Formats: sequence, structure tokens, C-alpha cells
Amino acid sequence: MAAVIAMLEQLGPVAPLTAEAAAARFSAQEWTPGGKTRDGVQTSWDRDGIGAWIRTWSSGTVTVSFTVWIRDVDESGYFDDLDAVYEEGEQALADFLPEIERSSLAGRLVEAEQTLEDEDEFIALKKWTLDDRTLTAGVIQPDTDLPVMVVVALETATTTANTTAT
Repeated sequence: MAAVIAMLEQLGPVAPLTAEAAAARFSAQEWTPGGKTRDGVQTSWDRDGIGAWIRTWSSGTVTVSFTVWIRDVDESGYFDDLDAVYEEGEQALADFLPEIERSSLAGRLVEAEQTLEDEDEFIALKKWTLDDRTLTAGVIQPDTDLPVMVVVALETATTTANTTAT
């Protein structure tokens, strides 16, 4: 998890946050490229079992996200006890949040209100503003036959929904 905190600390002051600037920081922090490029920029990265992605949305917003915990579905394609898996994810999130709150970013984090969109997307989350950005850490399951994950995302704050990645 230290690698995620180090990257957040590296990305925090980058202005403007661009895919190129984020990719340069990942490379400098010795993350391994994941082989996915878009517009000539490496957009997926791995380090210490943590996956990271850089997404540029049609609005121009750049999101850098990390998967810090993942629990995949069982052999049947589902979970035998989904509530237990959600609880595991919530505990993994609770274990990770102090790392964010103790980081060098802590003095610049302001707790942000959750939106209805957040409540639809996340099982549990904590959200802050960081200057002109939003930092979100939460538990998600995009669909019933997909893994439950704890993700951390840093993105330029925006008032419009981002629905299309480019």
C-alpha cells in the first residue's frame, strides 16, 4: 500500500493532471508498465500486486485509479456469501484509510460529501477534495459476476458525470 500512497503524493501537486504526467510519475516510481497504451501513453501499471490505470475521459478529466484489494468470484462465477465478501472489502478499506489520512496529503484533504452517484457505485467509501481534485477510496463491485475491489481514485474535480473514456 505504500506504493499507492507514494504515487498519490507524487500526483497531488501535478498541475494540470494529464495522462502523460501521470505516466511519467509511474515510470519514475518504478511501476511496471502493464502493456496498455492509449494515444502513445502507457495507461496500465503494476507494482507489488497493485494495479493502476490512467483514464482520460471525453470531458478531458484524467482519473488515476488503483486496485488495492480484490476478491474474485468463486468457481461457480458468483460468491457463496456475498455479504461476507462485502464485509472483507469494507475491512480492507478501513485498514487502508489510515494510510491516506497519515500521508503528507492529510493536511490538504477536506472530507467531501457523497453524491447519489457515489452511493450507486460504491458499497462503502470515503471521499475528499484535494485542491482541485477528488480523492475517493471505496469498495466496489461493478456487476454481480465481477470481483469485489477496494479502489482509490484521484481525479480532477468536475461537476459533470464522466461516462465515456477515450
